[in-house]
Amino acid sequence: MRAPDWLTKRPVAHRGLHDAARGVIENMPAAAQAAVAGNFAIECDIQLTADGEAMVHHDDALGRLTEGSGALLTKTAAELKAVTFKNTPEQMMTLSDLCALVAGRVPLIVEVKSHFDGDRKLVRRMAEVLSSYSGPVVGMSFDPDQVMALREIMPALPRGITAQRTYDDDGSWAKLTEAQRDSMLHLRHGFRTEPHFVAFWVNQLPAPAPWIARNVFGCPLLAWTVRTAEQRERAARYADQMIFEGFVPGT
Repeated sequence: MRAPDWLTKRPVAHRGLHDAARGVIENMPAAAQAAVAGNFAIECDIQLTADGEAMVHHDDALGRLTEGSGALLTKTAAELKAVTFKNTPEQMMTLSDLCALVAGRVPLIVEVKSHFDGDRKLVRRMAEVLSSYSGPVVGMSFDPDQVMALREIMPALPRGITAQRTYDDDGSWAKLTEAQRDSMLHLRHGFRTEPHFVAFWVNQLPAPAPWIARNVFGCPLLAWTVRTAEQRERAARYADQMIFEGFVPGT
């Protein structure tokens, strides 16, 4: 299987086409609607709930962008669907809600967020939702085990690995064991996960592993997250397309 041509055809809006200055927050309905209006593919994140639903949200806890507090994994989908984004009337979506909103008009790039505990319920729920969705979509994750889950549960769905050169820049990586971090380095899991594309941190391009994936194995390379002119130039030089935020390409 090859990655779909649409994956690199147009820039990808990171968590939708959001703009906090206009009251449009990442991963909320208005951000998805703005991306559709601009004809940009949408990169989004999904998190697991206490009752096995897939919610469209980056953080694993409430509070940074939303009202309320507490881990998403301890709350039901009904509780989370009632959560509003700060200073807006908009509420959190399920993956099903997002699919209904987008309705195949632009592609979806769904990142499976992981607690790195081997739990595959989120991918199973993603598979259930996408079984009745006919629009263009791919899945990806930082966690090689979740990419394996995508491979095993949804073998017909194009899948990617989200990666970077090192895993020491963010406190969240400190929660992982050394063995887990090592397993993610240099895309060394590639022969096991068999990704169809790679999404790599733009600040760490160029790097040997994504170069090999792109030029030897033919995996399209997306650069995330492009915000500045320098990053845009770097993405254009070393990758096939960018995942962007903070500006609108072409304007």
